[in-house]
Amino acid sequence: MFEIFMTAVNAIVPIVLLIVLGYVLKRIKFLTGEFLKIGNKLVFNVCLPCMLFINIYNIEDLSSVDWGLVIYSVIAVFVIFGIGLVVSILTTKDNRRRGVILQCCYRSNFAIIGISLAAALAGSAVGAEETVNGVVAIIQAFTIPIFNILAVISLSIFVGRPEAQLDENGMLVKSASHHTDVKKILLNIVKNPLIIGIVIGLVFLGLRYAEIAIWGSPAPFTIKDDLTFIYDTLDDLKSIATPLALIVLGGQFEFSAVKGMSKEIIVGTVFRIVIAPLLGVGCAVLLSEFTPLLNFGQTEYPALIALFGTPVAVSSAIMAGEMGNDEQLAGQLVVWTSICSIVTLFATVFLLMSFGLLAV
Repeated sequence: MFEIFMTAVNAIVPIVLLIVLGYVLKRIKFLTGEFLKIGNKLVFNVCLPCMLFINIYNIEDLSSVDWGLVIYSVIAVFVIFGIGLVVSILTTKDNRRRGVILQCCYRSNFAIIGISLAAALAGSAVGAEETVNGVVAIIQAFTIPIFNILAVISLSIFVGRPEAQLDENGMLVKSASHHTDVKKILLNIVKNPLIIGIVIGLVFLGLRYAEIAIWGSPAPFTIKDDLTFIYDTLDDLKSIATPLALIVLGGQFEFSAVKGMSKEIIVGTVFRIVIAPLLGVGCAVLLSEFTPLLNFGQTEYPALIALFGTPVAVSSAIMAGEMGNDEQLAGQLVVWTSICSIVTLFATVFLLMSFGLLAV
């Protein structure tokens, strides 16, 4: 039990400590508001796209893709998105917060801590960690683009809508009509730096496999081997994405803001670290163990825990601010889901280990 607990602690606490560092540095006036603003833009427009490009470009083997796992993961993300949409509408009348809550419901920190967490749960068998890492990389190639496309949709569909108003009797007053600007949403998706990083990564991955198909293995030309200076630069930018994003987030964090958004924080946190893993991991267990529809085991469950059980993505707060949503609430949700997920990840891992679904 102690080892399980420490696995959760070691995966999450570094995130919390970097947030605390940013908070302290801002309070002692080491960081300025202008630095935090520019840091947000640097992470969103440069570092995170580089990280997503490198993650996708480095996928080594597509030949052994478990399409059942990929399809289940994608369907589960969309189902959680749909449920989260209803929850966000029912939770608050503030349209700048609805998209933030919705994003929190389905968008996990899979891109940043997915591989490290899943690898820690892979067990001690020879080759187990490498196998799980490969599974995670494949799922990331499909789910991270979906996360980011849904994030653009989430943060676009409510902003600009008229706020619901109540009369003196508490009855809903009909607001002016408003239709979602589909063209604007599609434009936001196309222009989003994270989507651009993903698409470029997929293009170069496709070119690499096309070279292998034409010339045989290994590919005669790769960025990693033949344009090392470009690859290393992108990899360095990837390396600073997470710590810089967390430090900036900590600098923007305000404890005083909790009072005005406590309901939204509770709803978003509970959904992200309790309901989402119950749906994503729980349904996988039921369908795999009690029906012939799925056949998941100790290789797949670590990846599913990392996909559905981790806190909300760090980039969600940066993205919310850049797209005119409530950045303060988004930052609060990153902090509280990160802290509370230590407990819920421990509980999830303990239960699956108890039933022999995870390797010890």
